[in-house]
Amino acid sequence: MSRTIAHWAAGQIFEGSSGRTADVTNPATGAVSGQVALASVQDAEAVIAGAAAAAQGWARTSIARRTQVLFAFRELLNARREELAAIITAEHGKVHSDALGEIARGQEVVEFACGVGHLLKGGHSEQVSTGVDVRSKRDPLGVVGIISPFNFPAMVPMWFFPIAIATGNAVVLKPSEKDPSSSLWLAELWKEAGLPDGVFNVLQGDKEAVDALLDSPRIASISFVGSTPIAEYVYERASKAGKRVQALGGAKNHMVVLPDADLDLAADAAVNAGFGSAGERCMAISVLVAVGSVADELVARVADRTRTVQIGDGSAEATGAQREVDMGPLVTRAHRDKVASYIDAGEREGAKVVVDGRGAQARGGQDGFWLGPTLFDHVRPEMEIYREEIFGPVLSVVRVETYAEAVELINANPYGNGTAIFTNDGGAARRFEADVHVGMIGVNVPIPVPAAYYSFGGWKRSLFGDTHAYGVEGVHFFTRGKVVTSRWIDPANRPEGGLELGFPRNV
Repeated sequence: MSRTIAHWAAGQIFEGSSGRTADVTNPATGAVSGQVALASVQDAEAVIAGAAAAAQGWARTSIARRTQVLFAFRELLNARREELAAIITAEHGKVHSDALGEIARGQEVVEFACGVGHLLKGGHSEQVSTGVDVRSKRDPLGVVGIISPFNFPAMVPMWFFPIAIATGNAVVLKPSEKDPSSSLWLAELWKEAGLPDGVFNVLQGDKEAVDALLDSPRIASISFVGSTPIAEYVYERASKAGKRVQALGGAKNHMVVLPDADLDLAADAAVNAGFGSAGERCMAISVLVAVGSVADELVARVADRTRTVQIGDGSAEATGAQREVDMGPLVTRAHRDKVASYIDAGEREGAKVVVDGRGAQARGGQDGFWLGPTLFDHVRPEMEIYREEIFGPVLSVVRVETYAEAVELINANPYGNGTAIFTNDGGAARRFEADVHVGMIGVNVPIPVPAAYYSFGGWKRSLFGDTHAYGVEGVHFFTRGKVVTSRWIDPANRPEGGLELGFPRNV
């Protein structure tokens, strides 16, 4: 009998009353591993109400105490990360080492949040007018909503909730229903770390739960990561409800390789960035732009490496397999079939299939949702495989003659999440940084996800809202500025009374 994955509210499991559930599967075996609760509006209101009840007390808790809880959470997460990695692998499918890497990147934001007190300092000016002082401060928003995707069930929530909690907010996390167990594990860890009940909550569910968060007057902000159509929907609906919104959407990330680049380094990077986590990440490289004479040799080196990628059950390396697999399955059967249909479309439209992942054999778990890494050459911008965010292990090579054509290709794309250039020419790299209209740029780095003390986010249709995730922008998103002007009368110099209807004379 499969287990039930419920909500978390007021520091404990909350079953809810909707009666609706969805299957959770192990992507490596295809077996149903549990049933996740799908919240009703009433369930959502109950979880949100508990968060609202806890928010005021947490906001009044000292920064010192909040920081102690953050440090305790950090230590527990570090000590028990293997547990969380196993949960991620079992429900998402990524290999164990990749799951550990996801946790490590999320942990960086936890560590950044431990020092948030420095970023909450306001300004102070004395005697701006006679006996008048002015100071600024940052206050928490109250209850904040986080809607996270399936591809990073631990890291993406950790982009947001450590900073939200550190700055004094209560959190309602709505994880993906495809891999929901990580969220409950994190909730239990927060409780063990000493976080007061109700400050961190989990609302499981589908669109009904999402809409309840977007519409609730008790939710002050929404942080979202997912596809561009849903990001736009979240932004419009939540903004209409008067909320602060940061909605991070999809991507079509290009990696430009100039003729002077180290081709071995570039080929390694293209394979790692294109097929890691089965390509199910918004910062994956999905377009390799080969400039000038470099194309034939670059494609050959990428193809050689692609053919060596081993796919299989990602949990095997945690159980003593002789050789670790490189890439796990896709998250669901439906998603695997959708990605495979893009490969079919690319072939029909005339792109050259250099490496075909459709018939790849997996090690272990033969009933899983398998698709091997696929490499296309001679892809043109009008093709579907170029235009669409495939979100799978499909790498397309576009050939251009000049650097200018490469930049034009990137800037014409509706997305602007991440891009990279591989070159040994510092001047070309510096020019590239200025020329491309993209939020995150790598120079000889294929996936330029910023360190936690910078901020993550793209341009154009990759971001809806003005604020990026984590870093200083994250602190500002989860707080609002307040300015206090005060006047204290010196008893020894008390001024004469009387009415004064004009503007202050600043004397």
